[in-house]
Amino acid sequence: MRVVLIGRGRLATNLEPALKAAGHEVVSVNSRTLEQLPMTAGIFVISVKDDALEEVISKATKGREEQCFVHTAGSMPMSLFEGKSRHYGVFYPMQSFSKERKVSFEDIPVFLEANDDATLQLLQSLAGSISHRVYELSSDERKYLHLAAVFACNFANHCYALSADILEQHGIPFDVMLPLIDETADKVHQLHPKDAQTGPAVRYDENVISMQCQMLAQHPEMQAVYELMSKSIHHKATNQ
Repeated sequence: MRVVLIGRGRLATNLEPALKAAGHEVVSVNSRTLEQLPMTAGIFVISVKDDALEEVISKATKGREEQCFVHTAGSMPMSLFEGKSRHYGVFYPMQSFSKERKVSFEDIPVFLEANDDATLQLLQSLAGSISHRVYELSSDERKYLHLAAVFACNFANHCYALSADILEQHGIPFDVMLPLIDETADKVHQLHPKDAQTGPAVRYDENVISMQCQMLAQHPEMQAVYELMSKSIHHKATNQ
């Protein structure tokens, strides 16, 4: 299939080699130079920042209303294409992407939505060529999927960054945390996250929690995060 990628961000940078490895012909176009956009393709995949998506859709679909278009945004609705294209949908690979790190798409779940059966079949074929985990999901449900991903990925990674700050202030290398991080992540492959939770907040060990809060007195924002997270962990542990 001839695939046109619009955008050269983190997702597109990783998606392009995966599509090529699956045998697709890929044309990559920067979203700032849409004058170079081909008039026809098997599918046009728009992968840009959410705040630029509506503008890029309007420009890219002009004169190509009969072509098939999708965007890759987790929290943006499929309806952005209404009135601009006859065949459209969403192609959302749920993963954290970085330009510096190559990922394998085989086990990345890809969530699809389409406005008609023919487009859905096209997306299923495209997604199935790079991933073993392909799902159909509506825009409304995908918003909650993306919200859950923010907690599981973005917030968790931010906690790594806070941990690194504490360690660096005391001359301790962050890599001492890696076995702990790896075990915690690996454990939830076999246990529900609630059952895998450990630490002072589960039993609400007030002596430890109070002491650690005091240790963060010079960092009120981090202290507030610590207190709120501890209360949330304990609440989750004591409520079914």
